Amino acid sequence: MQGGSSGIGYGLKYQARCISDVKADTDHTSFITGTLSLREENEVHLLRLSSGGTELICEGLFSHPNEIWDLSSCPFDQRIFSTVFSTGESFGAAVWQIPELYGQLNSPQLERIASLDGHAGKVNCILWWPSGRNDKLISIDEENLFLWSLDCSRKAAQVQSKESAGMLHYLSGGAWDPHDVNAVAATCESSVQFWDLRTMKKTSSIERGHVRKVDYDTRKMHMLVTAEDESGIHIWDLRMPKVPIDELRGHSHWTWAVTCNPEYDGLILSSGTDSTVNLWFTSTTSDELTSGSVVASPSQKLDPLLYSFNDYEDSVYGLAWSSREPWIFASLSYDGRVVVESVKPFLPKK
Repeated sequence: MQGGSSGIGYGLKYQARCISDVKADTDHTSFITGTLSLREENEVHLLRLSSGGTELICEGLFSHPNEIWDLSSCPFDQRIFSTVFSTGESFGAAVWQIPELYGQLNSPQLERIASLDGHAGKVNCILWWPSGRNDKLISIDEENLFLWSLDCSRKAAQVQSKESAGMLHYLSGGAWDPHDVNAVAATCESSVQFWDLRTMKKTSSIERGHVRKVDYDTRKMHMLVTAEDESGIHIWDLRMPKVPIDELRGHSHWTWAVTCNPEYDGLILSSGTDSTVNLWFTSTTSDELTSGSVVASPSQKLDPLLYSFNDYEDSVYGLAWSSREPWIFASLSYDGRVVVESVKPFLPKK
């Protein structure tokens, strides 16, 4: 099933590619996004869905000095977030804080809490501790994985440990295992590598080429989803890593983003350079679905693709489920268009 969007739109001033759910905001459904302009001053937009769910409101607009290539909201403080940025000549990473009374200020300025210095090459992403309050951060550049300790009160970050991926590997991103906080998956050009943070050593790998994005299933242990250039989405049981347990081919071009729903088993979003967002339902194990799972009709069981949102005009690089209202997601296309959608029509009737 495919068609246009019935969601709520919001336009950024410049091009953009990253958006994040503000998980720590338990009172509102909120997202934060940043722009990617080489010549202009970039912007960070704090967006909130109105109480009636009919309008996307810009609660805060802040200047950011450089192009934003990665952005993640702190899971325990709604005013803190991280960015990976480019000056056009080099990459950097930092943790920022939104001023407390930003709504009452004429020109609120972001406060840089800490710079994650020490990267020699291109920085790709920052990963926050997967749940709850913790001072640990991970940053990944092309060659190294860094584990940081962040002290917000002292406005400082220190490297706890660092390890190289090796001469023949170029890292591109990663995900922190929500079921095992000592485990991280890192993507590179020919594989997905799994690291133990206690030893900072690689423990295993999945040999796959051109994996753009990985995400752990937050509800089931050992389950990983990968987005790949030409072969779409693969679902893996990490206890049997040689062959994926399922394959979802729904994009006509490269698949750039994939994310598992935080609440509903088997509900997955993907997007890519075909200007499409796909909503999937798949059983990630052979076990019977739990009572919290999405109930699909017989026809949907045959076709895991529930819906394709295909009225975007540019590549869709950013996807984020709302943790507060897990039937809502936000998408971001490269032309700076944010769309918030509800997938309630695909959830089980009560």
